[in-house]
Amino acid sequence: MPREFSRTRRVSEQIQRELSVLISEQLQDPRLGLVSVSGVEVSRDLSHAKVYFSTLGDADKMQEAHQVLKGAAGYLRHMLGRTLTMRSVPQLHFHIDTSLEQGAHLSALIDAAIQSSNRSSDEE
Repeated sequence: MPREFSRTRRVSEQIQRELSVLISEQLQDPRLGLVSVSGVEVSRDLSHAKVYFSTLGDADKMQEAHQVLKGAAGYLRHMLGRTLTMRSVPQLHFHIDTSLEQGAHLSALIDAAIQSSNRSSDEE
């Protein structure tokens, strides 16, 4: 049975905290805007990390920020190596987090279903 807080979970939370600070303070690219690191998934062998991020703006802004972060992955990994006390720092793979959009879409569907239900009960 796995422990309550596995090593991969602790490492992913630490990487998320450190990356949030590094992106906001170290990357001075004007194409980034306000980037929020929403989650990090680290592989079991700690060699790869999927970094999920979101930013304000439309899909074009998201893609532009994704390209900037992909280009800065080596630099960010190097900076993480300076702050983390790990033998090796995982390779960073950036992914756009679409959970906020999916949540808003589901919320709109639920609201529409409730309104439809209310209208049908009022007609009876």
